[in-house]
Amino acid sequence: MTAIHDEAAALSADLIELRRSLHAEPEIGLDLPATQAKVLGALDGLPLEISTGTGLTSVTAVLRGARPGQTVLLRGDMDALPVTERTGLPFASRIDGAMHACGHDLHTTMLAGAARLLSARQADLAGNVIFMFQPGEEGPGGARIMVEEGVLDAAGQLPVAAYALHVASGLLPFGLLASRAGPVMAAADTLHVTVRGRGGHGSQPHHAADPIPVACEIVLALQTMVTRQFDVFDPVVLTVGTFHAGTVDNVISDEADFAATIRSFSAPARAAVQESAQRICRDIATAHGLTARAEFVDGYPVTVNSAAETEFAERTVAEVLGEGRYITAPNPLTGSEDFSFVLDKVPGAFLMLGACPPAADPFTAPFNHSAEAVFDDAVLADGTALYAELALRRLAQ
Repeated sequence: MTAIHDEAAALSADLIELRRSLHAEPEIGLDLPATQAKVLGALDGLPLEISTGTGLTSVTAVLRGARPGQTVLLRGDMDALPVTERTGLPFASRIDGAMHACGHDLHTTMLAGAARLLSARQADLAGNVIFMFQPGEEGPGGARIMVEEGVLDAAGQLPVAAYALHVASGLLPFGLLASRAGPVMAAADTLHVTVRGRGGHGSQPHHAADPIPVACEIVLALQTMVTRQFDVFDPVVLTVGTFHAGTVDNVISDEADFAATIRSFSAPARAAVQESAQRICRDIATAHGLTARAEFVDGYPVTVNSAAETEFAERTVAEVLGEGRYITAPNPLTGSEDFSFVLDKVPGAFLMLGACPPAADPFTAPFNHSAEAVFDDAVLADGTALYAELALRRLAQ
């Protein structure tokens, strides 16, 4: 353990208080006024240049070291999920239908703690640190908006590296970190399809043009597509999550609609699945004498870790937290992350940190996004120290 880790541990009471305050009052999306106010309060009095967003309630804080140098960015997301909490914790959400089920309250707290630790070292710091407190990770793409609003230029120069931590309530044992070079999280896009036919009486389908069997055939063809047209070592996942058609059993509807989420792990596969899926939808509908409109909504790109920054992060974990605290993930996660918008422009690393309570089995504990997900506060000091040390050590290189 390092001196910074000892200092982070000494802050534990303050870190827990902030995290539980955030957890009890979760906010969803891009507009997080109460969360923003708590972050600004936690940063008050520190030697930071602070600005807030215009299209979202973000907070960008810049720490300028006393000596010239490069810039490093640290990201913490702040938004919650539209989930009704069922943990029974004494600090459980007081907001109906909102919960910090993905642990962003811990990320925000760790980043605020790192700002405090690094501010105390301003006189010895060679370079700058950008603290990126980001709303809207769970869908709206707050990182993209913050990039558009200039977070990467906040210190006057593009960062040479960017890092983000993400806690996990299951899967990883408590305190263990995992990451990998290359793709670490999937791209996530949405396919919306409308098959148009001609309605009629259910007893006389030959006088109509039924869109439902055609839409069903398209769904099955899309499932076959991902197994026949894509490399198993550069896979695509396509799941149809909604399907709507008709109003009553004896009426053939004019339209059938469905939507699918599509996950991919490389830019070429992402482009190819968009082209193939739209072609299959149109061609199958045409073969039956119907029409189909297939539209893609771009979501998050593939989250790709720099090999050099991932190796650096692995060394830092060993030196700060101890040997055996880092493992190389064998595969990317099929979830997605809008930190990808930052990593598209700046080399960096995204690391998962186990926050499963030690008494629970990480392989059966409710995972992130569950109404019963529980994250152990004891991980806050480790995350805070690691954020700070990543910045300090990278600027010292």
